[in-house]
Amino acid sequence: MQGEQAAREALWFQRRAEGGIACLLCPHHCRIAEGGHGICGVRFNRGGSMELPFYGRVSALAVDPIEKKPLYHFHPGARILSVGFLGCSMRCKFCQNFHISQGTGADARALGPAELVEAARKERSFGIAYTYSEPLVHFEYVMDAARLAREAGLKNVLVSNGYLDAGPADEILGLVDAANIDLKAFDAEFYRTETGGELEEVKRFLGQAAARTHLEVTTLVIPGKNDDPAQMEELAKFVASLGPSVPLHLSAYYPMYRYELPPTPPATVRRLAEAARRHVRYVYTGNIGPEETNTECPGCGHVLVRRVGYSVKVTGIEDGVCAKCGAAVPIVM
Repeated sequence: MQGEQAAREALWFQRRAEGGIACLLCPHHCRIAEGGHGICGVRFNRGGSMELPFYGRVSALAVDPIEKKPLYHFHPGARILSVGFLGCSMRCKFCQNFHISQGTGADARALGPAELVEAARKERSFGIAYTYSEPLVHFEYVMDAARLAREAGLKNVLVSNGYLDAGPADEILGLVDAANIDLKAFDAEFYRTETGGELEEVKRFLGQAAARTHLEVTTLVIPGKNDDPAQMEELAKFVASLGPSVPLHLSAYYPMYRYELPPTPPATVRRLAEAARRHVRYVYTGNIGPEETNTECPGCGHVLVRRVGYSVKVTGIEDGVCAKCGAAVPIVM
């Protein structure tokens, strides 16, 4: 593992005449002085070159239901090996995984890309999900693992904030079979002040992803921050523009990290879901307790997939079509 780490060159950076480097991976375009690191905390300047000291450092490894990502239209009911890292390109004040995303001091172990693929095979997982913290700041590792996974016949799933420049995005999306991307709000000022990112950059990435892979979108609903019904309708219109069958997941917030606001009432999430459904065909609610979140046939309304929490039954699909009316279904099996 140590030899593999030392030999891996960083991608997407530029040496500068004054001795610093410019990271070209994400829209921050960090200018990094000798001995320093980017906003993500994992990409360093050593001797005028980019060093990756956290390449292959894994903070979490577990087998999860694919619905936990959440992905509802991609191999429903399957379980997938999920891997997490350290660091992030955003500074969300409400981060639900801040202990691994907002620093690099959490426990992590070495796991090379080949070892990760082997772990997925041992677990009889159909693929690997790069998730928990922000995987794209570990672009080189994800690329290496994703190539090996594809060669082994495994699927690659990306769970991300979608904060990546167009060039790197084009590269990584060529290896991704499905993605769930956070769209944290539909307000540019919220993005700048609450996450440190730019809304337009995330929208651009979502457009790239929609053209290349199976895409689902998640918004964490925060009381008084992004729960305005008019803003939700605008967000939903944008999601609908990505494709007629792109699902939108609305998840309830709970107090975490720097936010002490009360949890999102389930009624608020349900109300916003109804607003979103005026524009998006498939809207799912999450983090509000056990309730049915079924997928219905777009043709006849027959239940295709029945869900209560992570209990999932594919009840209405036969040979890739609705078992009742024969319409094509928007689900990857």
